[in-house]
Amino acid sequence: MKQPKTPPPPAFEQSLTELEAVVDALEKGEMTLEDSLAAFERGIGLTRVCQQALETAEQRVRILTDARPDAEPEPFDAHD
Repeated sequence: MKQPKTPPPPAFEQSLTELEAVVDALEKGEMTLEDSLAAFERGIGLTRVCQQALETAEQRVRILTDARPDAEPEPFDAHD
């Protein structure tokens, strides 16, 4: 039996937009404690997605701009 595929993480821009909405909602202070905690938890997850995307992009830029004549491309897995 095939296991369902894990959906890919949302795009950076999508995660950032959602994170901004979560922060705005939390800053308004109109949610219940439980809703606030759930929103905070979601915000932490989105922050991690964004940080991972930025780290991956930074690594790719470093590889592409490496000025060493003997520089070798380094493999990386964008879905770690």
